[in-house]
This record gives sequence, C-alpha cells and structure tokens, in this order.
Amino acid sequence: MAFDSFKHYVSAIDSIQNLRAGVETAESLAAQALDRIEVIDTTGYELNSILAIAHQSDEGTFDSNSPLAGLPIVIKDNIEAIGLPGTAGSTALLDHLVVHDSLVTKRLRAAGANIIAATNLSEWANIRSASSTSGWSAVGGLTANPWIHSHSAGGSSSGSGAAIAAGLVSLAVGTETDGSIICPASLNGCVGIKPTVGRVPTQGIVPISSSQDSPGPLARTVKDAALLLEILSATTGLVAASDDLQNLRVGVVRSWLTGHSATDAIFESALSQLSRAGMTLIEVHIDTPSDDVGNDEYEVLLHELYEDLGAYLTVRADTTLKSLADVVAYNLAHKESELKFFGQELFEKALTLGGRNSAYQAKRARNLAWAQKTLADAFVGVDVLIGATYSPAWKSTLDTGDDYGENSWITMAPAIAGAPIGTVPMGICEGLPVGLGVVAPSHDELHLVTALAQIERVLDLGVLVPTFKK
Repeated sequence: MAFDSFKHYVSAIDSIQNLRAGVETAESLAAQALDRIEVIDTTGYELNSILAIAHQSDEGTFDSNSPLAGLPIVIKDNIEAIGLPGTAGSTALLDHLVVHDSLVTKRLRAAGANIIAATNLSEWANIRSASSTSGWSAVGGLTANPWIHSHSAGGSSSGSGAAIAAGLVSLAVGTETDGSIICPASLNGCVGIKPTVGRVPTQGIVPISSSQDSPGPLARTVKDAALLLEILSATTGLVAASDDLQNLRVGVVRSWLTGHSATDAIFESALSQLSRAGMTLIEVHIDTPSDDVGNDEYEVLLHELYEDLGAYLTVRADTTLKSLADVVAYNLAHKESELKFFGQELFEKALTLGGRNSAYQAKRARNLAWAQKTLADAFVGVDVLIGATYSPAWKSTLDTGDDYGENSWITMAPAIAGAPIGTVPMGICEGLPVGLGVVAPSHDELHLVTALAQIERVLDLGVLVPTFKK
C-alpha cells in the first residue's frame, strides 16, 4: 500500500455520496480505514496517531440516509464512547471503563458515524507540565508527524490531526482549550475549527476548563469540517455557508504573525492572492498581550481544572480516583511510566491555587475583560480577522519538552473570550505545512466557515498529501 495513495484522500462528502449510492458500504470503508491504520499507524511509518481501536461494532446498523451514512471517523481519547478507553492518555483512567457515551458521541452515532478508533493525544490535554511533549501520552506513546517522522504532530489533539493528514479517515473530533485543535491542524496540514465555547456539549469529556474547553472538527476540507461541526453542534447552515460567495470584510492582524520569516512570507503571499481575488482586506491593529495576560489565563485554567476534573472524576471513576489530588498521588505511585519524561508541576500548582475562589474570580475578570475588549475593538468594521498560526512543526524531544519556536498568539484572545477560530493550510515551509487562522465573533460560525472556505478556494492548494519522510 502506498502511503500517499490518493484513494485514501476522498472527502467525507464524496464518501457519503458513495455510501448512499451503494458504491461503498460502511463495512468496506471501515475495513479500508483499519487496514490503513495497521499499515501506516501501527507498523510501516509508525505514525502512532491511534490510541485504541473500538471494541463495539455497529456493523450492519447504519442508515444510508443518515447524515454520515456509516462513515468511519475517529475521536480524541478524552471523549467518552462505549467501546473505547477514554483515558485522556493517562494510565490512571485505564481501569475506569467508559460505561456511557458522551453527548458528542451520542450525536455522532445518531448521525450515522461509525466511530472506529480513539486518537492519541498530549496526556491530560497538555495541562500537566510546562515541559510536556505534545503528542505523548503514557497510554499511547508519541504521535509522529506524517510529513517528517521526527517532527511534532502538535497538541493536544495530536492524533486527530495526524490521522486526518495521513488519510486514515476523513473526519476526526478533537478538543481545544487554547490551541489544541488549531495547532495540530496547522502542523499536519489540515482544517481545524474550534467553535464558540458552549456550542458543542462537553458532558462526558475529560475537562480542563468549563470557560474555554470545546470539542471541534478536523478534516481535509472546510466543507467536510462544516459537515462534522453541524452534527457536533446540532445546527444547520454551515455546509451551505462553505459555498457562500458574499464579499466579507477581512481584518488582517499583523501582530498575529509568527516571527518566523518563511512562514510570515507565505502569509504575505496569501494576502496578495486574496486581494487579487477581490477579497476586501482591512488592516487591523491589535496590541500584543502582556505577560500578565498569559499568566492570568494559565492560572485561571488551573483553578478551573482543580474543580472541573474533580467533578468529572466523581462521575466517571470509582472511589479510588475522585480528585486532582488522587491523580497526583497516582502519578507519584506510577512515576516509572507516568513521570518518565516530564513532571506534574502544573497539577501540583492547581492543588495550591484551589478552585473558583476570590483570587480566581479576579484573574478571570481581568482576563475576560482584556479578551472581550481586544476582540470587540478589532471587529469594528470587519466580519472576521486573519493571521498566521504556527511556524513549521518542531522536532519532538521527549526529554526536554516542546520547542515551539516562533509562533503566533492568534488563539489566545478567542480562547479566553470563547470565540470561534479555524485554520486552513496556506503552504509548505521547510517541507512542512503551515496554516492561516481565521477568528470570528462569538456565535458567528457562519462567517467563520464562509471565510475559511473562500480562503481555501483562492489559495487552491488542494488536499495536502504528506511526504511520510522517516
């Protein structure tokens, strides 16, 4: 099997049409996906994007008239689905079996999704240590990048992004608190969308922060991502929005460049293409945030983690694991596997900070006021904002953590304010993909999808097929 065979890059929309026409069956597509997982992910290239194959089979039960018609998809392993482990990458949850589908999983199954596997991720969604390595978990090991094996697949939805780019499936679900969909989408060369916080339910998903967490789609085209987002959010109109030709006013935020000269040059070239295509581009100035903004955000997340993870564990786990303190103790007792490459100082800090106390309230108020004012001022006279996302994927180094290099802060204000953000590939740099980010006002996924799709058409890169260099 050729790793880059184009037959594995059929869009979700086209595959669904084939299922309805009888050209393919749910069983045949699932078998093809599982075979490709075996050849590319488990052996062969050893992508390691898949953490577990589903034990529960829905074979023969798919309605070809349902929205997904039996299409095979994968979900991040912090999302509960019966038949998958739902570990968030931690061995602490391996023995606490999933006994209920999350609300997101219920929506997917009701729409005819064949959930065939769970994807690997940055353990605990990258909130355990500032020295963590994106894409590594004690359960799943290290996810590779399908473009260059030694480079990062990003995080924390590492496996979801790598699986889409490698052609294992056409649709994947990730989650994001700040950057965890946009980063792997950008680094692997696919489309990712984090919707407005609250638009997609988080019940049954291992949490970090109720104010910033959201599930969202990863796909190879904007229309495919829009289809999945419709199902996740129980809304309509997003697929149609991907064909909308209205002339949007696009705010260009140059403080959302990466500082990486080659990546930023690709962004400038993209702007020229968009301008020549008739898109209305308006320069928008946003001040770079102070360090205090970032510090407030991090501590807000830790305060919320303290409460939200504890509340989740009391529902999910048995009496041996009921709080963040229990997880910290578990890691210390199993340090040979859990703490082999990096520690848990952020977990420990969260224990010190406590929950939603008065200190938390002050930090969250400052943080939210900054983000809301920043975006409100920026959106005056424009429909969406654009910038670069990440520079090319860095090399994965398990012993020293991520070397993020020069990257944009485009995800920060939307993350804090709960506003939607998406990314599409804008080119190849140093043999690796880089992305262009789009931010819309809260609850305006229609304009977000329209802008992403228009940019995708103008840049006309087609589906990016990785090089699988090892």
